[in-house]
Amino acid sequence: MSVCAILLCAGRGERLGAEVPKAFVPLAGRPLFTWSLDALQRCDAIDWIVLVGPVRTLKDLVAASGCETRKLAAYTEGGEQRQHSVGRGLHVLPDGCDLVAVHDSARALVTPEVIARAVTEAREHGAAIAAVPQADTLKQATLGLVTGTVPRTGLWAAQTPQVFRRDWLERAHREATEVATDDASLIEWLGHPVRLTLGEPLNFKITTAADLQLAEAWLVHRADAAARFEGRA
Repeated sequence: MSVCAILLCAGRGERLGAEVPKAFVPLAGRPLFTWSLDALQRCDAIDWIVLVGPVRTLKDLVAASGCETRKLAAYTEGGEQRQHSVGRGLHVLPDGCDLVAVHDSARALVTPEVIARAVTEAREHGAAIAAVPQADTLKQATLGLVTGTVPRTGLWAAQTPQVFRRDWLERAHREATEVATDDASLIEWLGHPVRLTLGEPLNFKITTAADLQLAEAWLVHRADAAARFEGRA
């Protein structure tokens, strides 16, 4: 089964407070989206990559950043909402693509291992998503007052990548009557079971300036640790 990743780079990122789209915000010296692009390039389970977002800017930044491009199959403009952007990505998938891995570039710290786990499960079951067990106690509230506590047993926080059979995902987008917050919801509406694969806490979605600072701190720490290791070798 051939696997194509759709990397979503079209979000405006209004809560981040940046003057450029979130995917282009500098992160540890590089545009944010290039970190996910690099992870997809390094993952042996991914055969092709489609970039969705402002095409001219994406091409310019990919060229300027020196990112590896051997898996890049196509670029396409994004849509008004995330769901529309995924749909546009589906329209430019290469022939022969059997599985589609959808990933949000805002999850810049994704690793090839997380990607590979989701692809492996999707190969066997048709649909799989990265997720982490819910660790925090969840409260229901109205007007700032707690109205109940939600049992966290069995609750998982969904991440990306989310990987699906191409025909399932294309049908889910064609027949969608509501806007979903993720593609797994569309697959669930079709009645297909979706497998959970273990994600990572660091695979969080960069939404605020604090999130960006946390991701930057981790990447700088990782680079420093690698430099120290190479120095001892």
